[in-house]
Amino acid sequence: MLRALLLELAKSSRLRRWITSNGTTRGLAQRFVPGEDLGAALEAARRSNQAGMTVSLDHLGENVLTRGDAERARQAYTNALDRIAAENLNAKVSLKLTHLGLDLGDEFCAKQLRIVTQRAAALGNFVRVDMEGSAYTDRTLQIVKQARAETAAVGTVIQAYLYRSEKDIQDLLSIGCRIRLVKGAYKEPSEIAFPRKKDVDANYVKLMQLLLPSEIYHALATHDPNMIDATTQFAAERSIPKDKFEFQMLYGIRTDLQNRLVREGYRVRVYIPFGQDWFPYFMRRLAERPANLIFFAQNLLRRG
Repeated sequence: MLRALLLELAKSSRLRRWITSNGTTRGLAQRFVPGEDLGAALEAARRSNQAGMTVSLDHLGENVLTRGDAERARQAYTNALDRIAAENLNAKVSLKLTHLGLDLGDEFCAKQLRIVTQRAAALGNFVRVDMEGSAYTDRTLQIVKQARAETAAVGTVIQAYLYRSEKDIQDLLSIGCRIRLVKGAYKEPSEIAFPRKKDVDANYVKLMQLLLPSEIYHALATHDPNMIDATTQFAAERSIPKDKFEFQMLYGIRTDLQNRLVREGYRVRVYIPFGQDWFPYFMRRLAERPANLIFFAQNLLRRG
């Protein structure tokens, strides 16, 4: 119920204005979002690289209303790819198609994505297309498949809480597409998604066991020690080397676990968001884990 409430509050324009305009709450949000500009994200990426981790940069934003906004988002990504190359950082980029104008038309959005993936391919880099709410799943997968037919410099995300995900993975594996597996962070009805955590966890493990033997480089995005243990155990049993997949975790969350996995020889990528439109992302982080909400509440009271 708390998760559902927080996801609903993420739609509140009044709460958005209060949190984003309040200096204290903005400061606390920096635990999850290091800054609003690319420079802050690049500095965080540099620190992560120095700690032995790779990075995925995400310019926050979704559901833009104009083509101009979508084109500016696309430019932010090509700029990020250029800066990553210029500063010799071990980082890639992640993006949402609604940020590139998916609500304005599939063809227009696909054109914006093509510009980003072409720049990434030219620089020897990679673009991960994030998955959004279920209303966008089919269109996202179709555009990703079109992009993947043109370049290997693009992959996508599959959410374990959706019933359809096993079939989607099989389709993507058939074209050699790299996948990031997540549990899922949106509010979805039980008609299309597993409502119970234990069922989501079981499906996550099932899907992980499809991905790892595929000989395609995939990512397991989770902070759940049970999912991590299931992955490392399966990889060991199947003699899958540690450099054939990676774990992905969010900036500011479970850094102890990130560092432990690096020490154990696993590849870890840190997802680093930046940008002014950080409120929806911030609310989803609070909704995902009670520890995040407790951290925010305790520090807010302390500073108040």
